[in-house]
Amino acid sequence: MLPHLSRRHFLSTSLSVAALGLGPASARSTVVQSDPSGGAHAVAARLLGKRANSVAFHLMSSPDDAPWYAVKAERGRLKVTANSPVALTRGLYSYLKDNGLADVSWEGDRVASPRHWPSAAGARVESPFRHRVYMNTCTFGYTTPWWNWARWEREIDWMALHGIDMPLAMEGQEFVWQALWRENGLNESELQAYFSGPAFTPWQRMGNIEGYDAPLPQAWIVKKRDLQRRILGRLRALGMTPILPAFGGYVPKAFAEKHPEARIYKMRAWEGFHETYWLDPADPLFAKLAGRFIALYTETYGEGQYYLADSFNEMLPPIAPDGSDAAKATYGDATANTKAAVEVDPAVKAARLAAYGQAIYDSIRQTRPDAVWVMQGWLFGADKAFWSSDAIGAFLSKVPDEKLMVLDIGNDRYPDVWTRSDAFKGKAWIYGYVHNYGGSNPVYGDLDFYRSDLKAITQSDAKRNLKGFGLFPEGLHSNSVVYEYAYDLAWGDVPVSDWLKTYTRARYGQTSPALLSAWSDLQEAVYRTRYWTPRWWKSRAGAYLLFKRPTLDATEFPALPGDRDGLKTAVGALLALAPTYGASKLFRNDVVDATRQYVAFELDACIQAAITAYQSGDLAKGDAYVKRLTDLVLRLDSLLGAQQETLSSWIDDARAYGDTAAEQAYYVENAKAQVTVWGGKGNLNDYASKAWQGLYASFYLPRWTRFFAALRQSIIDKTPFDQARFTMTITDWEHEWVRADQAFTRHVPADPLADAKALLEACQ
Repeated sequence: MLPHLSRRHFLSTSLSVAALGLGPASARSTVVQSDPSGGAHAVAARLLGKRANSVAFHLMSSPDDAPWYAVKAERGRLKVTANSPVALTRGLYSYLKDNGLADVSWEGDRVASPRHWPSAAGARVESPFRHRVYMNTCTFGYTTPWWNWARWEREIDWMALHGIDMPLAMEGQEFVWQALWRENGLNESELQAYFSGPAFTPWQRMGNIEGYDAPLPQAWIVKKRDLQRRILGRLRALGMTPILPAFGGYVPKAFAEKHPEARIYKMRAWEGFHETYWLDPADPLFAKLAGRFIALYTETYGEGQYYLADSFNEMLPPIAPDGSDAAKATYGDATANTKAAVEVDPAVKAARLAAYGQAIYDSIRQTRPDAVWVMQGWLFGADKAFWSSDAIGAFLSKVPDEKLMVLDIGNDRYPDVWTRSDAFKGKAWIYGYVHNYGGSNPVYGDLDFYRSDLKAITQSDAKRNLKGFGLFPEGLHSNSVVYEYAYDLAWGDVPVSDWLKTYTRARYGQTSPALLSAWSDLQEAVYRTRYWTPRWWKSRAGAYLLFKRPTLDATEFPALPGDRDGLKTAVGALLALAPTYGASKLFRNDVVDATRQYVAFELDACIQAAITAYQSGDLAKGDAYVKRLTDLVLRLDSLLGAQQETLSSWIDDARAYGDTAAEQAYYVENAKAQVTVWGGKGNLNDYASKAWQGLYASFYLPRWTRFFAALRQSIIDKTPFDQARFTMTITDWEHEWVRADQAFTRHVPADPLADAKALLEACQ
């Protein structure tokens, strides 16, 4: 699990509360009260230890105001006032960062406790966004399947400090689904065949897969139930509004077989998995199951208001009245298909979609009349051929504007969804970015874009019922600078150059013109990339060419995004500052990440050069490039032992979740499968590829070594290289790697900055 680096835990029950003394203009129509939950106090105590005793929090009830906070420091006391517990914690963190006192990130924390708090005048800071939303349904597969409470507590603190008030809360729902299907006649063997393995639960929940790597251990289901209760308790204590799961229509195959009279459609086989089954919302069973799910969920976890139901995640809605088109429907983003699944009468399509939308909403509100249906808007951008503006409008048309919230998550890839849909026809909606796909971790983002884009959306007259902003990464633990800046922008505009000065001082404890110049070079080189295009090349996944399953056409792979020469300059400038900043773990982390990104250019170039050399018949030259590739990969693998995550840490976390040897072995295999073969027979292998120590040396390099050996032999034998045969052979090897009981150990380099410098020089 992610360690609580430099983080002191101190629970205080007697933190002081004192008046802030705001002027009349900022305190109008407010009521001062102590924080009844103590949530903000507890976050401060975990962050600052005993120093939190000198921080006073005031919660001021002003429901009609935008989220706001104000911080005042005088005479040794720090006073934070805000209109929500989350705004209180955000105010504290903003003050600490502005004064170079703290940086809280996935890679670890830097926290300083001065004897005297720097002065602050108490200026009021407002967010233009009512809500700040966080996480993606996929995060709960790519990142959190092995998290315990300590790791979740840390993440919730991170959310609160960054001003997030509306996170997705998807853990623990298998316990409720299990109870629902038991009530509806499924026996234990049918239930065991239904639930997919821990790292694949999001796609089970969204109806893409069923029963992959089954059975899911009951111990995991119960642990996640207990964990979700603690998660929701903490979120509610902080005044957050969690987004909870709801019934989207997918039913077990066993249930479909028991109800042949029901309108249950066999949906398409998603990404090489077998088909799943979707219940038409017009069927009476839909309302019954949906209502009962929320009732059972409420009994287990308490009441909620926002409920997520995604019925068509990378699946097209059946439009033919008998559902005959469901199984053959293709999906645009997955197949690069630009045509709609079927040609139907627009009036029929509109009527069917309107009925679907209304029935899904009605099925939620029957149990929770005040509920808001939440849906991800990804499908509207990913399959434009089907989801025209008229189709979107029809689907949303029968739901009251304030009872539906669309999470428009993909504006860094599909920026026209909200404009095409006329801001979702007046429905409440959240604007945001995915940024991360599959938990894969190339170094990228686009800081200037986030700033200009958020300024444009807040100033737009066409935004209609915009309620908030969010980041919706499929996986966490990479490019934390992107999330730090974006969530700062959610509380006010700040130019990147000014922000970097504050950020580097807070993160490393000091800054300088030389450091800012190096970071400016780094931003120019890698943080001007909005979407990482190489991850999905010719329908083949993998963050870099090295991470993709080897193919002969790798010579056609385009150059990685970013400025290679500029990145070299930035890394060199950062390494030159090692004598001044090298004691900072976060500085070392950032330099190693930047170095790894630069080496990725060289590794991919070596692969292409080796293929070209062998194909030309120059075996010696090809061998030389393979030798160079091998040397650089092994040195990089060694360097990355200093980073937050490695293959061994992922596997160790999975193993720790097991209570028996059998459970431990199962979890380890499940974890290894997700970051490599993924599970289907389609094109998802390497989708969750990671730049981790262990994967470079044990998985990526051996695949390419076997490829080059086969290619070299074909040249010697003067026979065409058999790509199909090699792919079949290497796929078998991948699955053997997943099943193998191989030990992986983190090896931390003694001097990562020296090793990074040597590796940079070796790439010349």
